[in-house]
Amino acid sequence: MILYVYIYMSIIHLNNSKLLGHLIMTRFEVVFIATPALGNLVPIVEFADLLTKHNPQLSATVLTVTTPQRPLISTYVQSRASSATNLKLLHLPTVDPPTPDQYQSFIAFVSLHIQNHKHQVKNALLNLKKNESNSFDSVRLVALFVDMFSTTLIDVAAELAVPCYLFFASPASFLGFTLHLDRVDPVESESELAVPSFENPLPRSVLPNLVLDANDAFSWVAYHARRYRETKGIFVNTVQELEPHALQSLYNDSELPRVYPIGPVLDLVGSNQWDPNPAQYKRIMEWLDQQPVSSVVFVCFGSMGSLKANQVEEIATGLEMANVRFLWALREPPKAQLEDPRDYTNPKDVLPDGFLERTAEMGLVCGWVPQAVVLAHKAVGGFVSHCGWNSILESLWHGVPIATWPVYAEQQMNAFQMVRELGLAVEIRVDYRVGGDLVRAEEVLNGVRSLMKGADEIQKKVKEMSDICRSALMENRSSYNNLVFLIQQLTS
Repeated sequence: MILYVYIYMSIIHLNNSKLLGHLIMTRFEVVFIATPALGNLVPIVEFADLLTKHNPQLSATVLTVTTPQRPLISTYVQSRASSATNLKLLHLPTVDPPTPDQYQSFIAFVSLHIQNHKHQVKNALLNLKKNESNSFDSVRLVALFVDMFSTTLIDVAAELAVPCYLFFASPASFLGFTLHLDRVDPVESESELAVPSFENPLPRSVLPNLVLDANDAFSWVAYHARRYRETKGIFVNTVQELEPHALQSLYNDSELPRVYPIGPVLDLVGSNQWDPNPAQYKRIMEWLDQQPVSSVVFVCFGSMGSLKANQVEEIATGLEMANVRFLWALREPPKAQLEDPRDYTNPKDVLPDGFLERTAEMGLVCGWVPQAVVLAHKAVGGFVSHCGWNSILESLWHGVPIATWPVYAEQQMNAFQMVRELGLAVEIRVDYRVGGDLVRAEEVLNGVRSLMKGADEIQKKVKEMSDICRSALMENRSSYNNLVFLIQQLTS
């Protein structure tokens, strides 16, 4: 009898242990901080979302820093927060921005601005740590991810003993370039620069303004790059098969934390959900629906891209001469240093007389565009792009070849890599920058015609790379495996 009671009680104990195991499920909280610019914020939010979807035990909090000069960021944050599940967007309390005497460049401004949020970030992390317990549904704070311009917050992670990682939203080639900056003289007169993450020497004309201008942007990027080495791992929004040389150069750096390509991390549907002008979006999509397959060249210079009136006239003339269907996202330059471009109230103010009337059957001029959704449309056959990294990844994902027209940041080097190193793009310019020589109408004409009618080999390579980028995120492929490795680290 005693033996039967003992066996019965053992079974009850075993069942209760299993039940408790199900009830007491530890959740793992990962915190992210991003630069207040769409090109940095959107991919880090998508990366956070990707992690939570891979493992239901993971939850993510993205700490956001917004500025009044950038209303589009606030629109995005509000929309994304309302659609999240295991992902929260937490706006940090406002602090006074740096004063104009403290910075010369946007990079310096945003680096200082994020640094000034140290106290707010620390409080946010402490509040999350308060939830850590051994009770039911306990939460463990397991990591802080910083981005390329927020490395001053590594100090906060170290103080609170929270593991710190880097999410790098630009290509591996640019990561290698930043790590090389300590060996670069920003005022040297050399015509070419050898950088390990590029197969070919970089012409001085494609170096970013942070080198050519020799202002505080250079010292800040060099500072951030030194601090990348203090992180526990670096996760780059790229694909192993897309940038094998650049990634190998990083793997060879024994002083660098392990580097993991985890891309392409993209917001493929979200932008049309928070579009600030839904009526314009509807007009764009209806117009595209009426165009033949692969017949439209899409001209867009990104969320921060805009060109001066004299350059706008050259583009208009070149598009009209090319006699191809076009969708042109035309935006007005910002009126102040920290502001974003805005849609023109009346595009006729900067377009040649009669242009809209003469091209009414062939083209559509608009303002802000949900770019990824446009690139996904079957009517789009080519993309005149500023070569921001997110835009390049979107174009490769959808198999749409690019004609390069860089404007700012690292875009000249991205264009150089796409044209000269990877053979994945047509060149209009690889070294254009605002305030430089005009791209004449004939160059626009030649570039658009080559893109739409004469780039068969490039189109073939882009289609092949599209398949590679998509498969990288599939089970047991390169980016997928790196993501699984990270999740194992975070939940162990």
